[in-house]
Order: sequence, then C-alpha cells, then structure tokens
Amino acid sequence: MSIDTAFTQFPSLTTERLRLRAVRPEDLKEFFAIRSDEEVMKYSGHPPLRSLDEARDQLEQARQSYTQREAIGWAITLKNDDTLIGICGFHHFRAEHRVAETGYELAQAHWRKGIMFEAMTAMLSFGFTELNLHRVEAIIDIENIASKTLLEKLGFTYEGTLRERYDQEGELLDETYYGLLKREWLARNQA
Repeated sequence: MSIDTAFTQFPSLTTERLRLRAVRPEDLKEFFAIRSDEEVMKYSGHPPLRSLDEARDQLEQARQSYTQREAIGWAITLKNDDTLIGICGFHHFRAEHRVAETGYELAQAHWRKGIMFEAMTAMLSFGFTELNLHRVEAIIDIENIASKTLLEKLGFTYEGTLRERYDQEGELLDETYYGLLKREWLARNQA
C-alpha cells in the first residue's frame, strides 16, 4: 500500500488486543470525554474541549484532513469492544521526503496498560512498511514524561528542544523533538 492508497481506502489495523479504525461520528461522546479531560490535554498545546459542538467540529476536521490527504487518524478500540478509547495518527505529511509527524491521546482509564505502545507499534509498522515512510517525528511538551517514556520505548531518539515554542494560556512552553528512522525501526523489530 502506498500513501496514495491509504488515502483512497482507510487502512484498519489489528493487534493482539486492539483495533485501529477510522474515527466516526458515533464516536462523538467518547471523543469529547478524551479531549475535554484536563489531564489528557495537559501537554497537548490545546485547551480541553468545552462542548459537544467543539468535539463535533474536531471530528469533522479530522474527516476533512483525511479527505484532503493531510492526516490519517485512527480510533483506538479494544478488539472485543468498538468503543473509542484513544486516538493516534500521522499528520504533517511531507510526501516528497517520506516524513510524517505523529500524535496520540488515550482515555485515562486505559493509561499504564501498554495500550498506546501496542497501538503505536502497529501504526509505526504500517507507516514504515506500507506507506514507505523514511522518518516519523514526534513533538512533545518538555514536561510530558509519560510521552517521552513511550517514544523512547518505541525507539525514537531525542533530537533537541525548541525553547518557548508555544503559548499555552499565556505561558510560553518548550517543546522537545523526537525522530525515528525506518532503518532503526526495522532493525529494532527484526531483532
């Protein structure tokens, strides 16, 4: 599958415990629950959602981003329960360089169970093997220790800090950059 094919037919992924599928309008309540949670959104650079209308708008933006070939966002569900528990995806594609950025969010009830590691492993494998990405980047808040730990466990390398990179509610915060190359991912997962 190429990047072109991935934007023609949405790619569903399956792991031992999870199913990654397209986000749907029926996911509205669970999507809102995740994105309105202050702890989940603490390091995202975005304020928590305050209404279902805001959540509906973001779901529509996600659909449009896929339609416009700008992002692929997966709903994370348990294999035996189709309820959305998290989101992960690729965005900021630079197809000419075979590069994409990644991001993710998970409902607090599912933290510290290895779910995001499992979902990201499937997504990265798909990105490097099916989309033929050369590089995946992640940009996180410098204080987001859980995300830093996840990225390092997945094999990402810390590449630097951009000081006072974004404004969150009047406070200028630093962001850290991580990168993972296809050859690193393949070597790590073939060992």
